[in-house]
Amino acid sequence: MNILILGSGGREHAIALKISKSPKVNTLFVAPGNAGTSGVAKNVSIGVNDFKGIKALVVAEKITLVVVGPEDPLVNGVHDFFLNDAELKNVSVIGPEKAAAALEGSKEFAKEFMMRHAIPTAAYQSFTSENLQEGHAFLETLQPPYVLKADGLAAGKGVLILQDLDEAKAELKAMLLDSKFGDASATVVIEEFLDGIELSCFVLTDGSNYKILPTAKDYKRIGEGDTGLNTGGMGAISPVPFADDILMQKIEQQIVKPTVEGLKKDNLPYKGFIFIGLIKVGDKPKVIEYNVRMGDPETEVVMPRIKNDLVDLLVATAEGKLDEIDLEIDQRAATTVMAVSGGYPEAYEKGKEITGIDSIADSLVFHAGTKLSDGKVVTNGGRVIAITSYGKDFREALQKSYQNMEKLHFEGMYYRKDLGFDL
Repeated sequence: MNILILGSGGREHAIALKISKSPKVNTLFVAPGNAGTSGVAKNVSIGVNDFKGIKALVVAEKITLVVVGPEDPLVNGVHDFFLNDAELKNVSVIGPEKAAAALEGSKEFAKEFMMRHAIPTAAYQSFTSENLQEGHAFLETLQPPYVLKADGLAAGKGVLILQDLDEAKAELKAMLLDSKFGDASATVVIEEFLDGIELSCFVLTDGSNYKILPTAKDYKRIGEGDTGLNTGGMGAISPVPFADDILMQKIEQQIVKPTVEGLKKDNLPYKGFIFIGLIKVGDKPKVIEYNVRMGDPETEVVMPRIKNDLVDLLVATAEGKLDEIDLEIDQRAATTVMAVSGGYPEAYEKGKEITGIDSIADSLVFHAGTKLSDGKVVTNGGRVIAITSYGKDFREALQKSYQNMEKLHFEGMYYRKDLGFDL
C-alpha cells in the first residue's frame, strides 16, 4: 500500500522510520517532510493545510492511508475533507474529525468535555473581553500561582503561569483586549494551579477500542532545572519511572476509559492518537490537557518502544479492529535529547550547516527542523535534531544520548544536560 504522512518534524520522522520498516508499504510519502524523512520516504513539497494539493497527491499516487502528524490540519478539518470528497472518502485517515479535534483546538471545549464525563481536572472558569472584570474577580479568589490558558491553538506558547496577582490581571487584559496570542486568546481559561509531577499518556483508539501506548515524560522549559521559557519540548523519557501499575490502573479507569466512552457518547468520531497531558497530585492523576495527535519529542521515545508493525496498528484503527491486536512493548527504556538553535524559543537563525550526524552510533537520529541545501543538511527550525537511545533504565539511555550529542555540531547549538533531574 502507498501511505502519506503529513508534517515536517521529529514526530513525523519517527513515525516515518517505523512505517518504512513494514513489508506492507510500497511507497511512503511525507508532506512536506525534512532532511531526515527524505532518507526513509519520498518528500513532497505540500503544506499540511493545502488540502487541494494533498488531494491531488493522494489521487495521483493511489495513496490509501494518510497519517496526520500535527494538530493544525486536524483542527481545520482535514479528515472531514476526505470524508466529504467522492474521490477520497475510501482513503483511511488517522486523526480525529474536526468536531473531536476541538479537544485540542479549544481549551474551553476540553474542560467542558471533562466536566461532562467526570474526568478529574483542575477547577476553572472561561472569560472573554466582555467579562474581563469578572476574570479579575475570579483571579482574586485563587491562590498563586495563577494559570492562564489561551483557548485556541497558540503553538504551545499560550499558557502562562504567574506568581503575582497584579501581573496575572495585566496578562489577562493583554490576552483578551490586546490579542497577545491573536485569535487564540479571544477566550481565556483560568485554572487552579495543580502542584505535582507531570507525565504524558498516549492512547490509540478506533473510536470504540483503545490501546495504551508507552508513557513518556517531556521537558518543556529551555533552561536546566526547568527554568526559562516554554518550548515545544527539549527531550523525553519513556517509560515514566513513577508510573507504576497502581497509577496506570487509575489512569485507565478514571481517565482513558471515560475519555474514549465520552467521545462515543458525544458523537465525536475519533480514529487516531490521543495525547493526555497528566499531573500526579499526591496519588491522584488529573488531566492538564488533551492533544489530538502524538506529542513531540515524546513520539521519538514512544515509537521506538512499540514492537508491532505500525501499519498493522494503523490499519486496525481505521477499520475499527484494534481489539484484534496485541500490543507488544520493548521493555528497555528510551530517552531522547533535543538539540535546538541558538536563541530558541525566541528569535533564531536558520541555514546553519549540521555536521557529525554520520558519526552517531548505537542511537537513533530524528530530524526535526532540518532541510537539505546543496547536498548539505542545514538547520530549518528552532528544534533541530533529537537523539534517541535505549538502555536498561533511563539513566543508561540518557548517557548514550548525551555521548552521541557531543558528536553533533552546528553554530549556536544548545541542548539541556539535566534531563531526568526530577526523577
